[in-house]
Amino acid sequence: MEKSGVKEEKMKVTIDREECTMCGVCYDECPEVFEANEDDDLSQITEEYRVDDDISTGEVPEDLRDSVTEAAEGCPVEIIHIEE
Repeated sequence: MEKSGVKEEKMKVTIDREECTMCGVCYDECPEVFEANEDDDLSQITEEYRVDDDISTGEVPEDLRDSVTEAAEGCPVEIIHIEE
């Protein structure tokens, strides 16, 4: 995505949903990117940031880096992964 001719940096975020303990830390820390799935209560990426409608993979703008990082670091089972 480009704004004013400058490419907006994004980072890839993935969730190992099968390992989720449903503690809620991720969506408490960063509700813009993470939410509980209505069917199984496991964490998922919010629709706005999903890649190819995959609830476990997202592309997130740089301005959310701090809150996504806090969510990943706060996850007790370390299932949130951030790639540049």
